[in-house]
Amino acid sequence: MVSTGNTTHRNEKSPSSEDGPLPDVVAERIKRLIIDGILKVGDMLPSERRLCEKLGASRPALREGLRLLRGMGIIETQHGKGSFVARLAGGGDTSPLLHLLDSQPRTLFDLLEVRSVLESEAARLAAVRATSADIILIRRRYEALREKQEALAELSLEESAGLDHGFHRAINDASHNPVLVHTLESLSELMLRSVLASVSNLYHRPAFKRVIDRQHARLYQAVIKRNPEQAERVAKEHIDGLRDMFMEVEQENERQSRAAMRLEGW
Repeated sequence: MVSTGNTTHRNEKSPSSEDGPLPDVVAERIKRLIIDGILKVGDMLPSERRLCEKLGASRPALREGLRLLRGMGIIETQHGKGSFVARLAGGGDTSPLLHLLDSQPRTLFDLLEVRSVLESEAARLAAVRATSADIILIRRRYEALREKQEALAELSLEESAGLDHGFHRAINDASHNPVLVHTLESLSELMLRSVLASVSNLYHRPAFKRVIDRQHARLYQAVIKRNPEQAERVAKEHIDGLRDMFMEVEQENERQSRAAMRLEGW
């Protein structure tokens, strides 16, 4: 539990307000960067020099602010590497759950149901709230996705999945709803696996790939043209369409399995 009360007793060595923000203010500003999605889970914090410049803080204030954040479990420091944004959604407690869910075949369909609800709302909000900087980032992610997908055979499954996931993530970030963004971030590991499943099972099927590409294009256009109703509808159609495609692939695999068993005399 993070206390919001002012229980810190500052000694004579604590930097004064004349020297820049105090450690607790520095910590709050870094927390704001995390809440706003500027710094994401797993991101390495900039160097001390750069943070001091960005925050207008002295090195002692910055170091004390980082110490406060480490005590809250918001950042973690690796010796010789630097400080990183910690996994905020449970860390080790959720890891066994992720492994458990990942071992269940139906988890993919459950996750797609959640994505349909959350990402359609994120797309709607992005169409309303996206800043000019957000639009630039979304455009970059979409153009990278489109450009690289034309050379799909040259990409690994992980690279293709990363491009797909990056496009959706840029739209989610543009919703500017910290709770929604961090909820989606907490599912990031499972979501990336669902995208990887899409790439490995659907991308090599031309008919499915054309549908996915068309949906990505429609989603991109709806967001940058600031049409919230269309963005919400297309995002939902996209995720629900993936679910239907997976079901079709699953049914096809079951038919092939039954036919093979009959052929072998079962």
